[in-house]
Amino acid sequence: MHAEPGTIAELARALEARELTAERVTERCLQAIAARNPALNAFITVMADEARAQARQADAEMAAGRRRGPLHGVPISLKDLIDVSGVPTTAASRVREGHRAPTDAPIVARLRAAGAVLIGKNNLHEFAFGTTNEDSAFGPAHHPLDPRRSPGGSSGGSAAAVAAGMAYASIGTDTGGSIRIPAAACGLVGLKPALGDIPTDGVVPLSTTLDHVGPICRSVEDAQIMYDALRGEPSTEAGRQDPPRTRPREARGIRLGLLREYFMAVLDPDVASGFESACGRLRDAGVELHEVAIAHAGEIAAIYVHIVLSEAAAYHARTLEHRAEAYTPNVRLRLETGRYILAEDYVRALRGCDVLRAEVDHALSGCDALILPALAVPATTLGAETVRVGGAEEPIRSIMLRLTQLFNLTAHPAITVPCGKTRDGFPIGAQIVGARGATTALLQLARALEPCLTPGPVGLRS
Repeated sequence: MHAEPGTIAELARALEARELTAERVTERCLQAIAARNPALNAFITVMADEARAQARQADAEMAAGRRRGPLHGVPISLKDLIDVSGVPTTAASRVREGHRAPTDAPIVARLRAAGAVLIGKNNLHEFAFGTTNEDSAFGPAHHPLDPRRSPGGSSGGSAAAVAAGMAYASIGTDTGGSIRIPAAACGLVGLKPALGDIPTDGVVPLSTTLDHVGPICRSVEDAQIMYDALRGEPSTEAGRQDPPRTRPREARGIRLGLLREYFMAVLDPDVASGFESACGRLRDAGVELHEVAIAHAGEIAAIYVHIVLSEAAAYHARTLEHRAEAYTPNVRLRLETGRYILAEDYVRALRGCDVLRAEVDHALSGCDALILPALAVPATTLGAETVRVGGAEEPIRSIMLRLTQLFNLTAHPAITVPCGKTRDGFPIGAQIVGARGATTALLQLARALEPCLTPGPVGLRS
């Protein structure tokens, strides 16, 4: 009896060897949804009949020798901001009641072309405008390790689904950290590609300037497979020799810039200890770490807020006029606040992005990538407004965004990889940041660093 495949790459090899069928794997994911979704609330819509039909088609194609690649027959979920033809796109909001998508978003069409089985739409923070996933018309998603805690947000349902074995990967969105935050909180890999790598057409926007689409999955190799599919590129066949473009490099000799000032000034003690231990393992493996700084890091939050609030308020202007009561109170307040930001402040924030972008480029100039924690605190308690860090009460939204939002402002690709656990067993994530426009190079580097960073099995499926 073969062990249950834990990653897309492992599942792809088992499907190609006919050790498993896509129909059987899909049924197992649907059973996991039936068993765990009532407690976790990770899915808004389960596409069970469609998924079974897609799985049967994938099995028939593979039996006939028509293999589309490593995603063929693999169950994948989608954050419910993403259009799937004929299926509601709720954005976790009563504002969109009655909506059904007329066509697939381009990324959905690409997943279909790669043979993925689309199993359902995941819960999220309403309109992706939050970090905890609790302001949702469908109720909060819950952390697979402790239902009293948040799985992170805004793509919290996506992370909970993957961590709980309901899907092998999920597609999320990331405007200030909404892929990387829940991935870190749930012990998963989350990739925010470089800006413009993956189209956002057919995805309900939060900030058209800062929005990114990317995968949440269980390994860096899986992130590469998903990234290639989302770009519409043929991916490397799992289990076969990697071509030079995707072959993992060695960890020894990699040079990393360690972002310590500002970025490690406010950390939960367990997160700080776990991250330092991971840095020690990297050094033991021959990785060179040297400290670098971002001179205007203290301006990140203000620059981010002026862009996101302004652009979100502009997108929602009509519904704020006519259906304001349909929003959850916290999201409505943020949107209303955005209506009062001055144009000069918005333009000044865009110029601030240019300054920060140049500073990150400079920090990268002497190294292969940057490294810092992905999330300053472990998974937070649902309903809490603050969390105690270093003897002070910190607002949960700002502390969760503190380490990720810079790289949405600067367009650099960033990936979070598990790097340990707290004393209570909650995951800690490390964030690796690459050069602008170099997502594939970042993935190659992250694959080399992953064995040093991750001290144990990936994900929380048990």
